[in-house]
Amino acid sequence: MNQPRKPDLPSEARVVRRRRIALLLWRAVTVVFVGLAAVGTVLPVMPTVPFLLVAAWAASRGWPEFERWLLRHPRFGPPIRHWRERGAVPRRAKWISSLMMAGSGIGMQFFSQIPLGLRIAVPAVMLAVAVWLWTRPDA
Repeated sequence: MNQPRKPDLPSEARVVRRRRIALLLWRAVTVVFVGLAAVGTVLPVMPTVPFLLVAAWAASRGWPEFERWLLRHPRFGPPIRHWRERGAVPRRAKWISSLMMAGSGIGMQFFSQIPLGLRIAVPAVMLAVAVWLWTRPDA
C-alpha cells in the first residue's frame, strides 16, 4: 500500500522558513534598489527617485526599520512621501526627465546600427512615459 509521504519539516517550521526566505528576499530587493539609487546620485543619466520608491516599497514588506529611515531622511524622504501621498513628482524632475528622454530619443537616431523598429519604438515609449509623468501632480 502507498502511504502518503510525510513532509520533512512540520508545517509550522515550513511556514517560518518561508517567511524568513521572503524577508531576506525583500531585504535583498531593498539593498539592490538603494544601490541603484546611489549610482543614480553620481551618474546624471540614471534616475535616483524611482529606485528609492521601489526600495521603500520593498522595505515596507521586509524591513520596516529601513523604510522608516528612508521616509525620515532629509533628502530622500520628501520625494517618497510626496509620491505615496499624492502620486506627486517635482516639476524640476519632470523637466529633467523629459529633456533626458528627448535627448536620448534624438541621439539614438544617429546610430544606423540600431534597427529602425527600435529607433521608432523607444522614443514612442519615452514619449508615452513623458506624457504620463506630466499628468502627475507637482510636488
